[in-house]
Amino acid sequence: MRQQSQHLADELKTSLSEGNGPLYEQLKQAIASRVRDGSWVALQRVPSEAELVKALDVSRMTANRALRELTSEGILQRQQGVGTFVAEKKLPSALSEIHDIAEEIDSRGNQHRAEVLCLERAKASQQEALGLGVRTMHPVYRSVLLHFENQLPIQLESRVINAELAPEYLEQDFTCITPSAYLSRIAPLTEGEHLVEAVLATPQQASWLQMDSTEPCLQIQRRTWSRGELVASAQLLSPGSRFQLFGHFGRNA
Repeated sequence: MRQQSQHLADELKTSLSEGNGPLYEQLKQAIASRVRDGSWVALQRVPSEAELVKALDVSRMTANRALRELTSEGILQRQQGVGTFVAEKKLPSALSEIHDIAEEIDSRGNQHRAEVLCLERAKASQQEALGLGVRTMHPVYRSVLLHFENQLPIQLESRVINAELAPEYLEQDFTCITPSAYLSRIAPLTEGEHLVEAVLATPQQASWLQMDSTEPCLQIQRRTWSRGELVASAQLLSPGSRFQLFGHFGRNA
């Protein structure tokens, strides 16, 4: 088992030699990428701190931080005195709350429409690359849409897509189909994550949303996977007075 773990550590050398940014972040992304593409499978033992230090010529602090953060993010799991392993994938309960905004508005008996503010091909910035688990300068698509419920802007959607996984994204008419509906069709959702927080809109965002810049907004940052591949990273921004999150939970007797 130790020999196999050392072999896995050796696999990471190329990723570190070609990557950018802090070493611990490069190491995190290299390991996370192998977990998400299925190269490293659930409950497989991963290299220890000592093995990473020896194979990659990094400091113990670098190896420790990468493994610690991956564990806190649920990608790895550590067993005291035994080792670190790839965590078992669990489908988040929040997936049941990922709905297409056009369908939500229609279900309320109201009318949805969308304005396309940006739709372009680009090369991933460092932040976008980290969000999508790809290298900097990787081809991506960016879209920014403003969603309306009747005549009131309700959500500003900013999305970055791995261009290799949705090659015809730019050819879609997003006034007729939402990005969420299109991506669900070509890359069915199998895994997702949400981060929800209260924020203030920038002056430009407040202008688009026709709101006072002092009003708090609800921001959802979402990443979605299809069959182990990270497809898209999205930021959904709504005025606090126009948007609610609702969930229903039950408990078996």
